[in-house]
Amino acid sequence: MNISSWVTAMLVAAMTACGVDQDTDQRAELQRDADAIRDLGVTGVQARLIMENGEHVVVTSGVADTVGNGPVDPDGYFRIGSDTKPFVATVALQLMGEGKLALDDTVEEHLPGVVSGNGNDGSLITIRHLLQHTSGIHDDYPGFDTPEQYREGRFDPYPPGELVARAMSHPPDFVPGTRWAYSNTGYLLLAMIIERVTGRQWHEEADARIARPLGLEHTFFPGDTPGLPTPHARGYQRFVPGGELVDVTELIDWNASGGLISSTADLNLFFRALLDGTLLEPAFLAEMQRTVPVDEQVEQLWPGGRYGLGLRMRPLPCGGVYWGHGGGGSGYMTEDGITSDGRRGVVVSMSSTLSDSFESLVRQQQAADALVEHALCA
Repeated sequence: MNISSWVTAMLVAAMTACGVDQDTDQRAELQRDADAIRDLGVTGVQARLIMENGEHVVVTSGVADTVGNGPVDPDGYFRIGSDTKPFVATVALQLMGEGKLALDDTVEEHLPGVVSGNGNDGSLITIRHLLQHTSGIHDDYPGFDTPEQYREGRFDPYPPGELVARAMSHPPDFVPGTRWAYSNTGYLLLAMIIERVTGRQWHEEADARIARPLGLEHTFFPGDTPGLPTPHARGYQRFVPGGELVDVTELIDWNASGGLISSTADLNLFFRALLDGTLLEPAFLAEMQRTVPVDEQVEQLWPGGRYGLGLRMRPLPCGGVYWGHGGGGSGYMTEDGITSDGRRGVVVSMSSTLSDSFESLVRQQQAADALVEHALCA
């Protein structure tokens, strides 16, 4: 072997060994962070990092259920909650690229008379306001504060028209465009507008425009099926401090505010395709990334967070920012982060919601944030 060949061989061996070491370190750190989430009282955790070279690093922690104590499946299904909203926003922005919608269109133009009464005026609320949570519409969205409420309401589909009517029974919280306040109702209205424009329901459009083209075989709308496909970890919720974890796996959620089921692999691929420009034209991705500050309470959950059009931006401790959304609800909580170029992404699914107090939610959010930030900054 001549010197040139020997040097090349040594460089390749060194780079290979370095890659193995980095992968081992990355997996160990991801595992430590998943275990830290479990140690808060979360029953099951699965986390998936997709690196710049496309390699997946996957870890799990805890158990899939508290009865059988089986392991968490790294490819398990879960409810993604408000991570549904970026799917809805992407569909809306694609329709804008086709000239079927515009950010300055008003709700009244597409849904005459739906947003009215008690000071609500759909002619003052634009699609941008709905996408960005700056509409001012009061959010009277049903939730489960006790195990009894869950058992009584878990199979109620709450049609979007009914929920919008509930919101209209309240006066608006502020003049559209003057403040920010998280609004599930705004995304119900977006879904109704998508159906009015396309003739198909929002989840049918999301499937045709996003899931099928990207090959997201584990992402779907469950309709009136209350359970999840196998494999999945069961979802639990703690309602009161010191209380037991209540199994809240079965649930019907018809709505565009949080109704999709997915996997860590599919969610990761979706966000990477969104950020690298695969799903949206550059002008519309830029609009999606035009952000405004969040309100004081959400700032406690998302320190430094700003909100675009169905997309959240947060600062990275190592410099720069990352994008994603996150989702939470009965039994499942999801956190995610994707670099600005879409090349590196991480998704963590937690099959318990520690909602016994705001402080508990903050602790769970902080532990999930630590996992995301460490994975992206490695």
